[in-house]
Amino acid sequence: MKLIIQIPAFNEEATIAQTLRDIPKKIDGITAIETVVIDDGSSDNTADAARKAGATHVVQLKTHRGLASAFLAGINAALRLGADIIVNTDADNQYAGADIPKLIAPIVRGSADVVIGDREVSKSPHMSGFKRLLQRLGSRTVGLASGIRVGDVTSGFRAFSRDAAMQINVFNPFTYTLETIIQAGNRNLGVQSVPVRTNAPTRPSRLYRGLGTYMRKSVATIFRIYTIYKPLKTFFAIGSILMLAGASLGIRFLWDFAHGDRGGHIQSLILAAVFLIIGFQTLLIALVADLISVNRRLSEEVLVRMKRMEMPASERRPIPHRVPREPRTATRPPFPKRERPERPEAKPPSTQWVWLLDEDKLQDRGVKPGPITEPDLDDDMPDQPATPAGPRRRRRRRGGSRPGNSEPPTS
Repeated sequence: MKLIIQIPAFNEEATIAQTLRDIPKKIDGITAIETVVIDDGSSDNTADAARKAGATHVVQLKTHRGLASAFLAGINAALRLGADIIVNTDADNQYAGADIPKLIAPIVRGSADVVIGDREVSKSPHMSGFKRLLQRLGSRTVGLASGIRVGDVTSGFRAFSRDAAMQINVFNPFTYTLETIIQAGNRNLGVQSVPVRTNAPTRPSRLYRGLGTYMRKSVATIFRIYTIYKPLKTFFAIGSILMLAGASLGIRFLWDFAHGDRGGHIQSLILAAVFLIIGFQTLLIALVADLISVNRRLSEEVLVRMKRMEMPASERRPIPHRVPREPRTATRPPFPKRERPERPEAKPPSTQWVWLLDEDKLQDRGVKPGPITEPDLDDDMPDQPATPAGPRRRRRRRGGSRPGNSEPPTS
């Protein structure tokens, strides 16, 4: 079983070497361990530092594309290299590399497809009380959107099996942590959490400028991914709320109109009509979005098949072993072979309709010229003039000799 640890890095020249040194060299149940460093358009010598520190593979992006793009590039590179298990960790040495065996243990046992390292933020001395509160709130929100319970949804220390990694599609350029969990929940992948240790921070986070920006982008990411995977439920809920608001205003207008107040509440009637129209359109959008989601799922299946074809042939899963049949012995006589009647050989056609040529050309074609014994030429066809290449020629008539014309043609 092959393990590949991918490390997205952006201007991590100072810490990438320590991150690579902390990765264990041997793990029980793993036959090969390789590392892939994804240089996300760094302006320093991150790639050179990774090579000097012993990175097995280095993938360099020409421009800075963001954490999500670097993560996806590492997943694709690891799959092409034939990884059975892929571990993602940060290049700033935030996570303890010694916990990698603990992280991949559920996948090795076959009890999980995705394993997320739980930093146990409630006990972490590196987070403030407000960040801990936001972390718990975000974990519950993502749990509701994905249908699975994860203790640390923003942890980047996670492991994927080969089948789970092939199904990863990251649409958001901001981060991959929330999106991959919601995808795993909607695809019924086995997700587990394992407590892991963390090191002291070496630098402030570069993913966001402040808590406000992080919260705004996180909420937008959760809503967008949930809408992608549950479009019918999302738009149907929005349309139902609008229809209910419009119906409430319409019933209020009809109530006042029935009790004699027929001159007012025109604004409520207009607003009710607007809500009803928009709500009905939203319900139609829900149906269209559900049809589009079906096509998206089919496209994802095609993408998974393409990823499997891109893997090296030596790393593909072998065909299940078949038990050979028992050899035939004296106690089990062989079945008698059925004698098939011999088919008669096909005879070549006796006549081949061709243009009559002179004798020299017939000899070149391997045909022995002979006398014509039956009147099979058409006298109605005009004679062709003689040429320097040979005498004049006539065309053979396909229907045989004409009645009443028994005189043989002249040569």
